[in-house]
Amino acid sequence: MAMSELNELTAGMPIVYGGNRVATVSEDLASAFAPGDHLVVVQTTGDLIHIPSADWTVAQDAVARASTAFSAMGSVSDASISAFYQAFAQRLASDESFAAIAAANEADTAAARERGRSTTRLELTDKMRSDMIAGLEGWADQPSGRGQIVDSQQHDGWRVDQIRSGLGVVGFVFEGRPNVFADATGVLRSGNTVVFRIGSDALGTARAIVEHALDPALAEAGLPDGAASLVDSPSRAAGHAMFSDERLALAVARGSGPAVAQLGAVARQAGLSVSLHGTGGAWIVAGETADPERFEAVVTNSLDRKVCNTLNTCCIPASRAAELVPRFLDGLAAAGERRNAEPKLHVVAEQTAHIPEQWFETAGIGRAEGVVDEPRTSTLGWDDLGDEWEWEDSPEVTLAIVDDVAHAVRLFNDLSPRFTASIVSETATEIDSFFATVDAPFVGDGFTRWVDGQYALNRPELGLSNWEFGRLFGRGGVLSGDSVYTVRTRVTQEDPNLRR
Repeated sequence: MAMSELNELTAGMPIVYGGNRVATVSEDLASAFAPGDHLVVVQTTGDLIHIPSADWTVAQDAVARASTAFSAMGSVSDASISAFYQAFAQRLASDESFAAIAAANEADTAAARERGRSTTRLELTDKMRSDMIAGLEGWADQPSGRGQIVDSQQHDGWRVDQIRSGLGVVGFVFEGRPNVFADATGVLRSGNTVVFRIGSDALGTARAIVEHALDPALAEAGLPDGAASLVDSPSRAAGHAMFSDERLALAVARGSGPAVAQLGAVARQAGLSVSLHGTGGAWIVAGETADPERFEAVVTNSLDRKVCNTLNTCCIPASRAAELVPRFLDGLAAAGERRNAEPKLHVVAEQTAHIPEQWFETAGIGRAEGVVDEPRTSTLGWDDLGDEWEWEDSPEVTLAIVDDVAHAVRLFNDLSPRFTASIVSETATEIDSFFATVDAPFVGDGFTRWVDGQYALNRPELGLSNWEFGRLFGRGGVLSGDSVYTVRTRVTQEDPNLRR
């Protein structure tokens, strides 16, 4: 079949996708498209993604450097990789080298605030800095796993070993949380290389980390140029370009649900293995035997800040509502007091009678654009229980009164992204039944904020996977640097006369 190059688009042009469906080129897309640009058609949704040639080039160049670097990683010693992590950590710990990074982050944060953008995850706090340093030091001490024999079969005259080896180039697109930048270098531990694309809000911070910490550490340790590379573009299109590159061995995306889902679709179309970490929000279910004091504490301690494992939806059985709804509200109020902010509640529309009148009064709720006067409690429908709240200062959560624990489990399995679920109960059989029936990779019996690779497993994480698109094949929900590998098969022939 004859092939030609797409050099222009016209408004109204039909684009076939999904085999028998048609998307239409808009006037804005047609006017923006220029010769040399690329158009990616998402086959599941019909989204038309415009990738300007400059973004395509910067992404392709970064992947090329990482691909070349991966070819050299086989001859890099584990000691050199450890030296890289140590040097990276030392530069982040040094006030002299960190000053430029802190200044860049302050500028990024101020610019984001001016645009009314969320800065909760953008600010490089002292704690985030110390966590980054601790994570890098942890990788320095972690065994690489490279060359580890995971299985061996001895035959008469020959032996077969299955050996762990580096997977290849890992493409990483993530939101503007600077600590992820350090965490993702964990893939080097097992012999991989990595290409980053960070959100535009944090691009200045990322550039400063590369210039003042990452690149000097790579050079000092003698790792190949491009082993960890930043796709230096503020455009989301650069991420789509990177995830269209068949040289990637794994595409990892972290961020908001719709954006991550779209990136995953682009990567799958390119034939890439995908690890998505988007929609989150934890659920807490009160059991029939829930202790009120424990339940209240669990609610409060699951709402300290907004991240993916923060309490998002709480279910209380009708049989315990009179006793536990007030304890839930007290726990929510305490979480707000800890943050010096008014909490925000959402409740199923027909269940407002369970909520005291004062909870419907107007209050100042902390939003990304500042404090906004709105009712402390809003109503929603049953189908909205899975909506994830992205809050700033004011803890925000949904409450539903359910028939029983089994009803809550059905709602979770049907409506949530199937991420984190917790039951507060004093009965082992109730807890065991919850674990057996709830469709989530992370399940507990207390606060939800334990779901974190470094906190729970002492391993810096690249991301936490939900089961929104089904259970994961062959691995857990915590994606860490040492879990990115392949298995090669090596034969040692002892008898030269072997034949079949």
